[in-house]
Amino acid sequence: MNWLIDFFGSADNWSGSGGIPNRLIEHLGFSLAAFVLSAVIAIPLGLWIGHTGRGALLVVISANAARALPTLGLLVLVVLLIGVGTIWPVLIPLVALAVPPILVNTYEGVRGVDPDLRDAAYGMGLRGRQVLFQVQVPVALPLILLGLRLAAIQVVATATVAAFVGLGGLGRFIIDGLATKDYPSVIGGAVLVAALALAVQFGFTLVNRVAVSPGVRQAR
Repeated sequence: MNWLIDFFGSADNWSGSGGIPNRLIEHLGFSLAAFVLSAVIAIPLGLWIGHTGRGALLVVISANAARALPTLGLLVLVVLLIGVGTIWPVLIPLVALAVPPILVNTYEGVRGVDPDLRDAAYGMGLRGRQVLFQVQVPVALPLILLGLRLAAIQVVATATVAAFVGLGGLGRFIIDGLATKDYPSVIGGAVLVAALALAVQFGFTLVNRVAVSPGVRQAR
């Protein structure tokens, strides 16, 4: 507790380029960029695979890769290939980490829609794209949001690796603190990352309440 007081009570930690506000903005920047890019890749692909039934093997491969992906190892590999000085050595591992849960949950959500409901929509004269976006997506939305939530939390927690390649973010408090044995900074940085992950969790809970229809939520 004294370490937390030392860290959060220090005025130096709240100002300048190395202060908490600036590090938090940097961390959110990395995380948001990786999250948006992952969603842009995974959601359309998951919708298409779930709706058409084609390419399901890609989902299985993606799910298995997510369990075995060494994020830090991938970060080092990307740095060796393209060097440092840009945000890409951080974005590529984060996107590789975030795509699988979004892809898998989007696919499973669409595929899991009651076939009778889908057939009824076709029977009413709806076409393929209309069935997807007017019937399947609203029913699948809870699972899609779950995939987005899991990906966002993983990205926020893992974006600390940006500090390994000389970039900013909350990981600087942890990495620099370990290097200098500044343990209040290490603990403080970890608390900030955990608090940010909890904020993301709470945010998606609110989105789920607003975006998902009560009938679908009760059925889930």
